Amino acid sequence: MLSDYLWNLRAKIGNELIQLPSVAAVILNANDQILLQEKDAAQEWSLPSSVIELAETPQQALTRLVRQDTGLELLSSQLLDVFGGKAFRYIYPNGDEVEYTVIVFYCVTEGQLSAPDGQTGALRYFSRSQMPTLAFPYPREVLFRHSRANPSAATPD
Repeated sequence: MLSDYLWNLRAKIGNELIQLPSVAAVILNANDQILLQEKDAAQEWSLPSSVIELAETPQQALTRLVRQDTGLELLSSQLLDVFGGKAFRYIYPNGDEVEYTVIVFYCVTEGQLSAPDGQTGALRYFSRSQMPTLAFPYPREVLFRHSRANPSAATPD
């Protein structure tokens, strides 16, 4: 759902390309599978993600998106990386063009997985070896950086 700000902006510029700051959540389950979402059948799988609204910090946007898109509660987060540029451009079915600058966080969550916002078509965990093609080219080594199977993810005792 577009915010009032984006509705007003789109009313002025139409479908022209705009750059949008956003956040994305990397959520791994106990089996080191990553949570992906499919907004609807017309879109590819992606990380749970959301645009950062006006007057909202990236952390506030992350907390909101995790709750709205997954039904989970965010306990803690850690910055993984930031992505953007032409590889993160997208044209929506209505013709709106966007280029996302995505701040990606590793998230520790609790609760029961659900899609309470009504916007998410499907939520599913995927193993590293069974991941589908994603809507954006996030590097797998970043997405699975905190996997228990990743030797560099180990923390000192």
